[in-house]
Amino acid sequence: MVATVSVLLLLLVALVVLRGVTLARSRGSVPCRLKAGSRGWQSGVARYADGELHWIPLMGVRLRPRHAIARRGLVVSARREIDGGLYAVDCGGTTRGLSLAMSADALTGFLAWLESAPPSAYLDVA
Repeated sequence: MVATVSVLLLLLVALVVLRGVTLARSRGSVPCRLKAGSRGWQSGVARYADGELHWIPLMGVRLRPRHAIARRGLVVSARREIDGGLYAVDCGGTTRGLSLAMSADALTGFLAWLESAPPSAYLDVA
């Protein structure tokens, strides 16, 4: 009985680690940390999809993104350097209390993605 539970637990851990490695190596994704509110930094992967930035935690079993940050209404209010050569940006607008931390190259890509929205994307058309 103990051996069966140990094998199942080991398989579950291997599956979670394999999922994290697959996410980190998948095309079009960048390593990114996220801080929501007063919680600490969480490691994950960010992907750009359909005018949104999808953030998926590295460790976990869910396949869906935990946060979908819409480009429309997103404002970068502050930028600072944190440990390990990462740069953190505080997001304002529709996503208050959210911070993202990424490498300098990933930050350049994020800011370019944010600024590259067509002008009509910010119009409220009724």
